[in-house]
Amino acid sequence: MIRDLDLSDERQVLEILSLQDASYAVEAELIGTFDIPPLKDTGDTLRRCGETFCGFFAEGRLAGAISYKIEGDVLDIHRLVVHPERFRKGIARTLVKHVEKNAGTVERIVVSTGTKNFPARRLYRSLGFEETGEAEVAPGLRVTFFEKPL
Repeated sequence: MIRDLDLSDERQVLEILSLQDASYAVEAELIGTFDIPPLKDTGDTLRRCGETFCGFFAEGRLAGAISYKIEGDVLDIHRLVVHPERFRKGIARTLVKHVEKNAGTVERIVVSTGTKNFPARRLYRSLGFEETGEAEVAPGLRVTFFEKPL
């Protein structure tokens, strides 16, 4: 089940932080750095991020989450996290499709991921996203950008 998450609810904020810590720790291993901004989040930074969050619940627990911002006609996915115990169960795919389905008048969706995060890159390509570029955002850390017109 997918539902909106409420960042004014301290319990939900703590659940999101725990989930993203577990998920981004795996990405950090894949890309070779723990210098991933969400790994530095606190409850305060999460509440102030300005992103809309949706969560995927399995057996009553938060198993995955996606966050995004809409600016003009662009929906920008900022976070897509799944608990490592729930990898490869279609949760990330379901969350992206949910956001896409409910995007309203948005004309395109953009997202980026660590260039060495091959599972995420495969996921986005399989969902119809096209690679639009790559950049070094910190010494030794490259990200790949994706876009999908709607």
